[in-house]
This record gives sequence, C-alpha cells and structure tokens, in this order.
Amino acid sequence: MPETLPVVRRLAELPAEERRRRLQRSSGVIFSEETRRYALRVLDEVARDGDTAVAAYTARWDGVHLSPEQFAVRPDEFRAAHRAIDAEVRQALAAAIARCRRYNEWLRPPAAVMQELEPGLTVGIQYRPCRSAGIYVPSGKGSFPSMVVSQVTPAVVAGVDAIIVVVPPRADGSVDPAVLVAADLLGVRQIYRCNGAAGVAALAVGTATIPRTDVVVGPGNPVIAAVQQAAAAYGARPLVLLGPSESIVLADETADPARLAVDLLNEAEHGADSAVMLVATAAGVAEQTVALLPRYLERLPEPRRAFALAALTDLGGVFVADGLDQAIEWINAYAPEHLQIAVRDPLEVASRIHHAGEILIGQSTPFAAANYAIGVPAALPTGGAAVAASGITVLSYLKTTSIASLTPDGLRVVAPVVTALGRYEGFPAHVQAITEREGDAR
Repeated sequence: MPETLPVVRRLAELPAEERRRRLQRSSGVIFSEETRRYALRVLDEVARDGDTAVAAYTARWDGVHLSPEQFAVRPDEFRAAHRAIDAEVRQALAAAIARCRRYNEWLRPPAAVMQELEPGLTVGIQYRPCRSAGIYVPSGKGSFPSMVVSQVTPAVVAGVDAIIVVVPPRADGSVDPAVLVAADLLGVRQIYRCNGAAGVAALAVGTATIPRTDVVVGPGNPVIAAVQQAAAAYGARPLVLLGPSESIVLADETADPARLAVDLLNEAEHGADSAVMLVATAAGVAEQTVALLPRYLERLPEPRRAFALAALTDLGGVFVADGLDQAIEWINAYAPEHLQIAVRDPLEVASRIHHAGEILIGQSTPFAAANYAIGVPAALPTGGAAVAASGITVLSYLKTTSIASLTPDGLRVVAPVVTALGRYEGFPAHVQAITEREGDAR
C-alpha cells in the first residue's frame, strides 16, 4: 500500500498543468464535448420516445427490465420498506430530517417584506415556492437515503406543490427501503425507479408516466450532472452543479494528524472520480497524516479503499503551503464543495474564505457529521461552482416577486426620471403614461 499513497508536495511547486487539472477536476468531464453530446442525446430520446426510452436506458445501463407501469413505487412498497429497515436506521432518519427541517425553517424568509425607502416610494419582495421540483437520488455506488433528507426536506419546508423523486432500481428491481422510508417520513410518495440519466431527462421533459418538473437537482456522476445542465434547453432549471464529491482540509501545526487522516477518507471513499486534498502549513503535520493513512485505509472494504486511494492521488493530494495566505488563496481559487478548517484560529480564517460549499469549523466538526446529522446542506456545489452557487436549502426552492407602490407624491418625484429616459430610449407610451397622470393631477 505505501507506494499508492499520496506524496507530500509543496503547493508552490505544483506545475501549471496539474494546477489547472485539479482546479477543473470533475467539471472537465461534465462539460466535455463528448459528455455534453451524450446528455443532449438522452434528453432528445426521452423527449421523443418518452417512457419507451426511459425503459430502454434502464435495461441497458441498470440491467433491470421494467415496463412503464412498474416505474412508480407502489403504496405496499412503502409499507414493506418500514418493515425492512432497523428501528435504529429509521430513528436516525427521523432525527436527520428534524434537524434539516429546523435549519431550513430558521433560514426561510417571511412570505413578504415591505419597506418605505423614501416618502411616497415603497418597495418589497414576496417569496413563493416553485411549482414543482424533480429530485434525483443516486444509488449506483451505495445507498443514499441521506440525499432524500438533504434535498427533499428543504423543498417540503419551502412548500413546493409537487415533489417528484427518481432513483435507479436495485438489481432485483426494488428501491432501497431506507430511501422510501425517508421520503415517506417527509410525506413524499411520487417516486419513480429508472435509469438515472434517463430519469433526470424525464423530469426535464415529462413522459406519460413521469411528470415534468420546473427545476431538477441531484448529485451524481458527470453524465447525471451534464443532463441536468442540458435540461435548461427544455425549460427545466438546474439548481446547482452536483458532480463527484470533493473536499479540502486546511491544517496548521495545531491539527491532530489522526483526525486529519480519517476526515480525508470521508469524502474520498465516495468514488474514484472524487477529489480530496490536505493543504497544510506545517510539513510535519502533512507527513504524519500520510504515514497514518494506511492504518485507516486497511479498515475500508473494497471498493471503498480503492476509491479513497484514487481520490487522494489522482485529482487530490497532500500539499504544504507557504503560510495561511497561500493556502487561503488556493482554496478560494478551488472553491471546494466541502472545507474543514483545522487551524489555531478557525473563525478568523473562515472570514477570509469567499468560495466554498460549506465551511466546517475545527476538528470536532467532521464532514460525516455535516453530511448526516447537523442539518446544514449536504447537497453542495462541486467542480468550482461554489464561486457562484450555494448548497441546496429552502432558498433553492423559493422564487421572488418584486413589489412596489407609489403615492401621488411619490409618482411626482420619479416622473422626471421616467420621462427623461423614456424619451431618450424612444418609448413615447412610457412617457405618455406619466404625462397623462400629470394632467390628471392638475
């Protein structure tokens, strides 16, 4: 195993091509010409052939032959799911949902806010949920009921009218029972089993069986992410880029190498296409962490161990920065999905992080806790999308409508601005709408 471990390297000596590749990571595949063409083909075929295309993709890629009548999860399957999982798992899901619900209820803005900005001029904003949301829950590399919790709970808190979930079937055609229990605890029962890429396409375009939704979201491989991005061409809004997992741990000389090692493996075990990085300001801490990795890697079963090694060596790595300034500059350029800060003054450093999906303060706040139990978003922007996007919360499923009100005095104050700009831009009806009212006032 030692020869497969990451080599400690200086961040300043990272060659330009390696730097570019790491900054690009999964987005390089997601936005490649080949992936984009495939995503559009999936969308076009599902738009043209509907359920027939969805069934064909499910048979080809998932090895499960389903008729369209078998896509929808039946009521008896929900009942059986509750019997199939341990009470401990059900209680854990209920607790996770409760914390996620509490966080999003705290975050949810009031239905409307109004403010008089100057005499006679009042403005405001109204928040309303989007009409429908299509949510993809992965299953290819494991069971992910936590993705139901993190994506569906905010939609429920937002008050979305129609929440549709698609999930790939297991080999026997069933759906993971914990996924069904999590959805059932949230009151969501419109769940369809089918191939992931085709299912997301169905959410974007609609079929005879799977309803079309106004927004689509869900973490997955580069193809799943590419289909979501391409769905915009069909009028469905992708909420955020949720590709392969990625994380950075920032550490100084005060960090515990053993905790650094286990936290690095947290996101690394998701898949070989994940990217996991330690950025340390102390070379000794970095070297100790690498030396401890075999102890924890050998406890992982395959393929998780192979996934973790790939994520730490291919797109990830262990780097020593020449001080916190250089480390923070790299993090802001990288815009990681997950960031843990394990330094002497983590709050001061956190205030200097401008781009990250989440920031976890200190080594008592592991990624695992945020993924499952704290209630903060666990579906987070990847591939550098955190420079412009946020994790999935109640805000993701809300849209805003502006409100404005003028009194007669307020109208007189703004009238010169309207008439001047209306005349300049050549819109006489705009000007007339003001001048006719001025005549009424006289």
